[in-house]
Amino acid sequence: MQKNILIRSIAALSGIVMLASVAACGDNTASTTDSSSTDSASKTAPISGNFQGAGASSQQSAVEAWIAGFQGANSDAKIAYNPSGSGAGVQTFLTGATAWAGSDKALADDEVEQSKSVCADGTAFDVPVYVSPIAVIFNLKGVSDAGKHINMDADTIAKIFDGKITKWNDPAIADQNKDLTLPDTAITVVHRSDKSGTTQNFVSYFKDQAPDSWTYDLSENWPNEVGQGAKGTSGVVSTVKQADGTIGYADFSQVGDLGTVAVKVGDSYNEISAEAGSKVIEDSKQDDTVKGDNRIVIKINHATEAKGAYPIVLVSYDIVCPAYKDTKQAEFAKAWLTYVTSDEGQKAAQDAAGTAPLPSSLKSEITKSIEAIKTK
Repeated sequence: MQKNILIRSIAALSGIVMLASVAACGDNTASTTDSSSTDSASKTAPISGNFQGAGASSQQSAVEAWIAGFQGANSDAKIAYNPSGSGAGVQTFLTGATAWAGSDKALADDEVEQSKSVCADGTAFDVPVYVSPIAVIFNLKGVSDAGKHINMDADTIAKIFDGKITKWNDPAIADQNKDLTLPDTAITVVHRSDKSGTTQNFVSYFKDQAPDSWTYDLSENWPNEVGQGAKGTSGVVSTVKQADGTIGYADFSQVGDLGTVAVKVGDSYNEISAEAGSKVIEDSKQDDTVKGDNRIVIKINHATEAKGAYPIVLVSYDIVCPAYKDTKQAEFAKAWLTYVTSDEGQKAAQDAAGTAPLPSSLKSEITKSIEAIKTK
């Protein structure tokens, strides 16, 4: 009898050991898929408290997905984001009113200097959180409502947004679209009315690729009096939708069913997609001229000739301090960026906003910057 009990006990113990081994194998498999990224929020100590962010309206869809994912692992954290625009978001951050800023442009030198008064130590820095193409959107009866793209090179787009091309059947457009019948409809330009990183990224493409047709200084503010302004990404999209003949620019995640321009790269016209946008970043380098520690800023190669690349893109950044006057803010900022830049966070943004994930080549440097945030 005792012998039977002993045999059963040994068998049961063996089963437990086998199950533990299987579970361990399963854990190893799961961790392998995320080995190149920073740990997700679920692998950090739970965060609690109220935290505010503000900035790029183009980030809104991604941020909403990130908040849901982060709070799923940190139920006592309450997070709010105001999509006030990149410029406004950075200025709010520099007053100390928010834990982080979302921006579609890297910090300017004077903003890095200003951050000394907000950060407990050192200066603020920017970390890339996603890559997204900027769509040239249009609403043109018989074309966009038929699901058709319009081909344009950099010079043509620049002249339209500077009011030098004013009709949809202008030869500059028609010659690049032999298969389309373009109407004699007036072009109405719609641009951002607020200070916007999307604007700066958009016009920087003109500065690099059509300098003779776009002579304005680079700025987050729209530089001319052509067309009409609208606030935020959603404002531009809404305004373009309202009238025939309109053209504007917006983060790809919010384009919906509007028409989009296929942009000339080399000898071909490439349609917009997240994958096409990421090809440009893969063909770009980091900007080693920026001032300040821990900063990861991409110098976009608008002259790329990579196959299938879409050259008008933005890299969206989150801006944080390396040390905060409030320890809870520091703990949040570190955990937030860890989640946002993880494989899990990147997939959440891709599913919600159609963004392209960060290139794997940046992962180790991003991790190093996040680790620089002091939480004690």
